[in-house]
Amino acid sequence: MIYASFRSIGAYMPSQIRDNDWFIQRMDTSDEWITKRTGIKQRRIASEDELCSDLAVKASTIAIQRAGIEKSEIDLIVCATISPDFYCMPSTACIIGDKLGLNGVMALDISAACTGFVYALSIAKAFIESGMKKNVLIIGAEKLSSIVDYTDRTTCMLFGDGAGAAIISATSNKEEAIIDVSCSADGAYGDFLMTPGVDSEKHFMQMKGNETFKVAVKTLTSDVQKIMAKNQFQNSDIDLFIPHQANYRIIKAVGDALGFEDSQKVLTVEKYGNTSSASIPMAINECYEDGRLKNGMTILLDAFGGGLTWGSALVKFSAK
Repeated sequence: MIYASFRSIGAYMPSQIRDNDWFIQRMDTSDEWITKRTGIKQRRIASEDELCSDLAVKASTIAIQRAGIEKSEIDLIVCATISPDFYCMPSTACIIGDKLGLNGVMALDISAACTGFVYALSIAKAFIESGMKKNVLIIGAEKLSSIVDYTDRTTCMLFGDGAGAAIISATSNKEEAIIDVSCSADGAYGDFLMTPGVDSEKHFMQMKGNETFKVAVKTLTSDVQKIMAKNQFQNSDIDLFIPHQANYRIIKAVGDALGFEDSQKVLTVEKYGNTSSASIPMAINECYEDGRLKNGMTILLDAFGGGLTWGSALVKFSAK
């Protein structure tokens, strides 16, 4: 029997920090207002000459090194992004493959907004367990600063740039296997979070904040309850609960509804803001680098994004 195993994690955050003072100097707001409503103190912003693929390559290089494999062993690249290098084509995954020297390797982008990394994990798991691929590089990478309207007070303070990547590999050891991944979507709510067009006046993100908040809390909570019940897991079986880092209020509401202890919940939104598909792998990487995440631990991922999309995953971290 072939299983899919979560072998490594890596992340890259641009060096430029944009704190709340930057917004205070440009619009009618305050640090107290931003912090109370979002929990965000700062976010990372890529330079003008840094592309989404550049962020992804740096995160991927770390993940590959930590997995202990050669680049040549990678046989699929899946990049989740809503801020690609180019509109429509070529895919950012193809560009990543070229920059990594992986020409000839199957590569594709997926657009599932903030749920993108969980979707990519599901795709990698399916390809590996079917026997089609052995080592899959999955990436969540965003240069959201390129699609944010910095005159829109309702959205511009929320988003930042960054990338996270992981290697998912085949294993015959069930103890190392990804336990379960569940992904869903409902296009009937597509106008809650959207980028209306591609011209210079319409290519910015738009959001119905109150409506999104209500649906997000309800959906994220319900999805975790379902995957936990399906796999007969209790809260005590989870070492780290790593939700999408959208907004502190959403994370707190979901965490409280699910009854997780503070020691189980992972929060990075204060430092990085909402980095869409990159937020979960960036948070996993932070836990790995600060020692909270150790080999053999069970992590619970939970995400909600434009589409609307949502997904959750029970993952055994099985580093080499």
